[in-house]
Amino acid sequence: MASEDVVGKRSESAVTTIVNLAEEAKIASEGVKAPSHAAIFSIAKSLAAGGIAGGVSRTAVAPLERLKILLQVQNPHSIKYNGTVQGLKYIWRTEGLRGLFKGNGTNCARIVPNSAVKFFSYEEASRGILWFYRQQTGNEDAELTPLLRLGAGACAGIIAMSATYPMDLVRGRITVQTDKSPSQYRGIFHALRTVFVEEGPRALYKGWLPSVIGVIPYVGLNFAVYESLKDWLVKTRPFGLAQDTELSVTTKLGCGAIAGTIGQTVAYPLDVIRRRMQMGGWKNAASVVTGESKAPLEYSGMVDAFRKTVRHEGVGALYKGLVPNSVKVVPSIAIAFVTYEVVKDILGVEMRISD
Repeated sequence: MASEDVVGKRSESAVTTIVNLAEEAKIASEGVKAPSHAAIFSIAKSLAAGGIAGGVSRTAVAPLERLKILLQVQNPHSIKYNGTVQGLKYIWRTEGLRGLFKGNGTNCARIVPNSAVKFFSYEEASRGILWFYRQQTGNEDAELTPLLRLGAGACAGIIAMSATYPMDLVRGRITVQTDKSPSQYRGIFHALRTVFVEEGPRALYKGWLPSVIGVIPYVGLNFAVYESLKDWLVKTRPFGLAQDTELSVTTKLGCGAIAGTIGQTVAYPLDVIRRRMQMGGWKNAASVVTGESKAPLEYSGMVDAFRKTVRHEGVGALYKGLVPNSVKVVPSIAIAFVTYEVVKDILGVEMRISD
């Protein structure tokens, strides 16, 4: 009988536990609400602001973007592009105005969703990191530190880059090809299909690893420096640059320029390696990117790409195209940040990082 009582009590306890869990689950489910139409509309406007910012900024510097890529991957034994001014003049003379903007359509098709996801992911990551930081410190008024902003920016960069990486790969190839290339990619989808069929699905992510590693300091520093610099200017108000809590468009452009310069300088060698890995395996790249042989360059991985580049061309090759990229990235990042904030103001989207 005693054993039956024990079993009965255990059974009763188990039933009670299950009932309690069911009630808690019911209460929790009642507390979870589907996103409201207003919230969905706000997210859509935030994504739109990021996309517009990316498209405007990249189109403004498209000629420099193309020249940078050509300098990064050109054959070191057959130099066509020798510097920023000479390179732009050469493209204009041989390919005309269209040549300066070649690949920009593909670039915008990639950068618009990339920028939309990046800016939105940064805000969401910042909110999550700030909430966790406040919970850990017990300070409900705590603000994001530069290091935490770096982490949020890195998360945003990785998410956005990974989501749109195949577009970046075909954009690079379309940008590099010229009218004399043996075979032509006719457009974005033709390039994606051709790479998929001829080189396999994994080829769409060639150079992904150095991109992931490079995006951490690049995007992370961009956001961290830009936001921290803005906060510092508002709090200290040097030279009268801040009026109350507002900065002028010119000051914001300056903050974006500084952020872009620091981020791209740190991450540039990884960008060169990524671009060269993207060209590997493309049989029609020989006229542009080959070395001493006529076969396209092949790399077994990121480390191998670094080693071969430095061995055959020297450490300086890791910074090929840095000048046009510096000329490009300063206005590009600055325009992107300011356009994003202006469009958000126009659309009436509130900053939600500190919610």
